[in-house]
Amino acid sequence: MSDRLYIFDTTLRDGEQVPGCQLNTVEKIEVAKTLEALGVDVIEAGFPVSSPGDFNSVVEISKAVTWPTICALTRAVENDIRVAAEALKYAKRGRIHTGIGTSDSHIKYKFNSNREEIIERAVAAVSFAKRFVEDVQFYAEDAGRTDNEYLARVIEAVIKAGATVVNIPDTTGYCLPSEFAAKIKYLVDHVDGIDKVTIATHCHNDLGMATANTMSGIIAGARQAEVTINGIGERAGNTSLEEVVMAFKSHRELGIETNINTQHIYGASRLVSNLMNMPVQPNKAIVGRNAFAHSSGIHQDGVLKNRESYEIIDPKDVGIDENSIVLTARSGRAALKHRLHILGIELTKEQLDKTYEAFLRFADKKKEITDDDIMMLAGKHHASTRRIKLDYLQVTSGVGVHSVASVGLDIAGEKFEACASGNGPVDAAISAVKNIIRRTMTVKEFLIQAISRGSNDVGKVHITVEHDGVQYYGFSANTDIIAASAEAFIDAINKFAK
Repeated sequence: MSDRLYIFDTTLRDGEQVPGCQLNTVEKIEVAKTLEALGVDVIEAGFPVSSPGDFNSVVEISKAVTWPTICALTRAVENDIRVAAEALKYAKRGRIHTGIGTSDSHIKYKFNSNREEIIERAVAAVSFAKRFVEDVQFYAEDAGRTDNEYLARVIEAVIKAGATVVNIPDTTGYCLPSEFAAKIKYLVDHVDGIDKVTIATHCHNDLGMATANTMSGIIAGARQAEVTINGIGERAGNTSLEEVVMAFKSHRELGIETNINTQHIYGASRLVSNLMNMPVQPNKAIVGRNAFAHSSGIHQDGVLKNRESYEIIDPKDVGIDENSIVLTARSGRAALKHRLHILGIELTKEQLDKTYEAFLRFADKKKEITDDDIMMLAGKHHASTRRIKLDYLQVTSGVGVHSVASVGLDIAGEKFEACASGNGPVDAAISAVKNIIRRTMTVKEFLIQAISRGSNDVGKVHITVEHDGVQYYGFSANTDIIAASAEAFIDAINKFAK
């Protein structure tokens, strides 16, 4: 059995299912190209039948990347498979990923079916997909809660039907690592033809064991890991790409190798975090702000004497340059361009010029500019194309006085102004915007998050706005948290006020 581990990234499919993390096609292509540079073997680009946007994204990603396999998800439904095949027509290497639930819970309650019928539907789906592509991956949804004997019957049947990859998902994050390893080992030992296909793992993190289960499954014989950047995904997320890759790189005695260029990990993490507006938790393994920070005096002393005393990974191995140039108001375009390149962002000359102008204005407010600041500034050129933009905001607030806000908006080139009072400066600013955008809308969720530390640092605002029964997500970042709140509100409005 080969010791080459194939990395299947589903950031653009499972990762994008997180509320508020939806990307447009241009942003998806940007992520796909980053994944290609990272060395990902398979990119799951979307679920084509689910929406015209997903269909178009799979088409355009297929055109944009060169060597990774492009995968499209389907249900065990002929029309799903037919649409996926159409979306993959430009892929240099296309794969259809089809499947069906195999646990008793899914069979009884989701499909109102029986075990034999599920096997028939699985075989039919794989056989139909083989009409369009040679590379067909089958997923046994909720395999984590499927008894091993029946799961082996399903897998053997789809292998005979032509599946080239068999995916064993722990869909609900239910398994313990020992259970998941035993499940993979059972398939290796009991399924006829299993040596002719690749076994894949797809683990969710509901109990915090996605990476542990993935590692256990691979050690037991799986050779494809389904992962996402930063571990994003449904509910508590998926297995984190960076954790699996660096775990095997750190444990070379296991003999498992990947194609990942680990020095691109940090840049990919920041790009996905920025585009999807999903902050990376500070204590996140590998890519979190505190992943290589040491506050304990004993730890600091040990690291200063010998880094390996408390660090098993060299930060430079994942693209974190401890000796990187510190950006300030005196930094030039070249320094900014270099740092953007490290973070995986390539801008045109015009975009770089605009970002640099914004950088200089921003640098006057802060002594040092962090990577998160740079990512925020680089994203401003996307915001400049929005139909509704904030022209100005002035707020009067204080103890013992009513908060009052004056707002100016640019809506498709036309100027509008309004004032409003509110229960605090943020409420006043949002009320003033509402006085211009006269639609029924309700703020359902409002979250302020500091990027780093200090009163002059950037704050991120995430906001959820409900309009006509549908929720829209807005985001902004600014050193002025009231301005960030108004911008986030406007960002959400832009998604429904066409």
